Amino acid sequence: MTLNRTELRTMPRAERAEAIEALALEEFRRVLLMEPDEELPLEVSYFDLGLTSLRLTEIKQNLEILLDLTIDATVLFNRPTVEQLVEYLSERLAEPVAAPAG
Repeated sequence: MTLNRTELRTMPRAERAEAIEALALEEFRRVLLMEPDEELPLEVSYFDLGLTSLRLTEIKQNLEILLDLTIDATVLFNRPTVEQLVEYLSERLAEPVAAPAG
């Protein structure tokens, strides 16, 4: 799935959350070596899914690139499920974009 940050920001909230969820699930499945159609529970802890801190960092970095958004590493520990991460990312993308300094 390829969406840019501007497209995500202009989507209605529910649609944006759905798109971010699909993007996040794709990334988690890739790192977990899962098939694209394989079920991935949204409410299960990353560590219970078998992820390590190193793999979570990889996911975080890839999501930052895909969403053009900085994600603090503590977010992954404070929101330890895909469901909570998607909620956080949806909220962040709903925030107004700061104008460049100049």
